[in-house]
Amino acid sequence: MKEYGFGADIGGTTIKMGLFKTDGELVEKWEIDTDSSFAGSNILKDIANTVHSKMVEKNLTKDMVEGIGLGVPGAVSSKGIVNKAVNLGWGVKNVEKELSDLVGLPVKAANDANVAALGENWMGAAKGYDSILMVTLGTGIGGGIIIDGKILAGANGAGGEIGHIIVNEDEIEACGCGHYGCIEQYASATGIARMARRMMANSLEESSLRALGEYVTAKDVFDAAKDGDALADAVVEKVCDLLGGTIAKICDVVDPDAIVIGGGVSKAGQILIDKLQVPFRTRVFHACKDTPIVLATLGNDAGIYGAVKQIL
Repeated sequence: MKEYGFGADIGGTTIKMGLFKTDGELVEKWEIDTDSSFAGSNILKDIANTVHSKMVEKNLTKDMVEGIGLGVPGAVSSKGIVNKAVNLGWGVKNVEKELSDLVGLPVKAANDANVAALGENWMGAAKGYDSILMVTLGTGIGGGIIIDGKILAGANGAGGEIGHIIVNEDEIEACGCGHYGCIEQYASATGIARMARRMMANSLEESSLRALGEYVTAKDVFDAAKDGDALADAVVEKVCDLLGGTIAKICDVVDPDAIVIGGGVSKAGQILIDKLQVPFRTRVFHACKDTPIVLATLGNDAGIYGAVKQIL
C-alpha cells in the first residue's frame, strides 16, 4: 500500500523537501542547497539522492511511495516541461522524465507559485474551497489559480503569472520581464519600497520613512502606516488600489471561491486585507464582490504541501 509521498520546492538558494503521508500529514521536512552550477545539471540528481537517503533512513520501499511532486521557479507545462528557469540555469527541460528516471518513482511538476496555491487549497487558508486565486507578494509577485482542485497551468505553463499584468501604461522604468508598468513594479516588496521612495521625492510631507531614505522596506512602510504615518498610509493606499483592481480583473475571469494573499508582504497582516477590500469590491463584477480575501497560513511550507499534492 502506498502511504507516502515526497514534495520538493526548488528555490534559487535552497530546495525545501518534505516527506508526507498520503492523508497530508507532514512527517519530516528538511532543506538541501540548490546547486545551480553547470547550468543546474546537479539539481535533479541532488533531489534524487536526498529522496533515496530518506527512504533508506525511514525503511521505505518504492511500493510504499506514490512519487515526488516538484515546484519549479519557472513556467512548467502540464506535461512537466520547464520553459526556462533562469535562477536555476535551466532552459527547456523535461524535469518529470529526468527525475523519474533518476529515482524510479512517478514525478509531477508545476510552477512554484502554482504549487503554493495548491498547498493552501489543500491544507491551508483555502482548505475546503473548490477554486481559489492565490497572490504571492514577495520580492516579485507570483500567482496561482486552482480550478476545481486542479492547477490552471495554461498552454505554456504561464497560467497565474499575475505579476506581469500591466497596470500603468505611462511607466518609464522597465520591469524585470522587459515590459513597463507591471503590477509587480508597485505591489511586490521591492515595488512598495520603490513607491515609497517616489512619493517621498514628490512630497514635502513629514514622515518617519524619510530617516530611512533609500533603505526603506515594504515592512517599514506598513509599520509606519499602522502607527498613523500619513505618507506611509498614502503609499499603502496606492499599492492596494492597484493590487485590488488587478485582483478584481482576474476574478471577473475565473470567479474563485476565495482569494489568498501570501508571501513576505502578507506578514503585514490585517491592514493589507482591509486596504484591499474597497478597491476590490468597487471594481469587481457584482456577483463576485463578496469573495473572501484571506491571509495564507502555511508560510514557507505551502510549496512542499502543494508539490506533494500533485502526485497523491
